[in-house]
Amino acid sequence: MKLAEILSSSGIAVGQTVASKKRALEEIARLLAFGAPSVSQQDILASLASREKLGSTGLGHGVAIPHGRIAGISACVGAFIRLKHAIEYEAHDGRAVDLIFGLIVPQDATGEHLKHLAAIAEKFSEDDFCAALRTTADANAVHALLLD
Repeated sequence: MKLAEILSSSGIAVGQTVASKKRALEEIARLLAFGAPSVSQQDILASLASREKLGSTGLGHGVAIPHGRIAGISACVGAFIRLKHAIEYEAHDGRAVDLIFGLIVPQDATGEHLKHLAAIAEKFSEDDFCAALRTTADANAVHALLLD
């Protein structure tokens, strides 16, 4: 799976300032909505929030991958936010989160969903990759790094 298949430059924000996990989910839902115009931002947020109720998607090392299933889309859509200041996210290691990759998948795409999540989690588990994301200057450079 290549991130280029699911992530467009309009789905990336760098230097965002949010004060809470709820606001971070609202922002990632907004960006995901650009890639899924047939679905409302509110429906995307509801899906992400519903998944978070099952357990935090904070992986650790400052990374979270909120994700959800959505009826009405035919392909997976990704979005990425680099926060200016890390926030409490209930991550498994207790560390605050500053890198957030959001993912929505079609309602019935179970296998595809899991493949995308595994690939994203693997990429974000690389310390050098995350360090580069944290220091890259702008959204275009972050987009290029994510697609590399």
